[in-house]
Amino acid sequence: MNHQIRSAALLGAAVLLGGAALAGCSSDSSPSSAASSAAAAVESKASELASAAGGLASSAASAVASAEAAASSAIAEVTGGLDASEDVKLGTPVTASDGKLDVPITVTNGEDSPHRYTVQVDFEDSSGNRLDTVVVNVPNVPAGGTAQATAQSNRALTGQVKAEVAHALRY
Repeated sequence: MNHQIRSAALLGAAVLLGGAALAGCSSDSSPSSAASSAAAAVESKASELASAAGGLASSAASAVASAEAAASSAIAEVTGGLDASEDVKLGTPVTASDGKLDVPITVTNGEDSPHRYTVQVDFEDSSGNRLDTVVVNVPNVPAGGTAQATAQSNRALTGQVKAEVAHALRY
């Protein structure tokens, strides 16, 4: 984030210097060469900003890919699990003090014996792009009873984020 702020400040400085050059404030070069220099400086800073944005996007994509791999592994480790998506309800995501999202989970066991549940919760933006994913284990849900748990995103998430049950297994 500091890199973005620094890049934006440098871009602002380049624009101001370019404006001064275009106004003819340079005493050692012609207006057209000053304008060319200013344009080159602005183009250079724009390239730096694009590179920084690409790096941030790459870092975010890497974090999501890592979370997806961990979630897939955790779901695959459950043996003998049955789909229990209908047993799981998610509450409204709430932003914690560290910027991560907390989502209340309610599991209802309609069976005649206690069960454990493994629930994968995906965090998505308003366009349906996955921003993060987590797996929560809910042990010892009593027969005919309910249990509460909380899914917390792995990192701070901003903007309109919704939580969805991607997988839920009862075993």
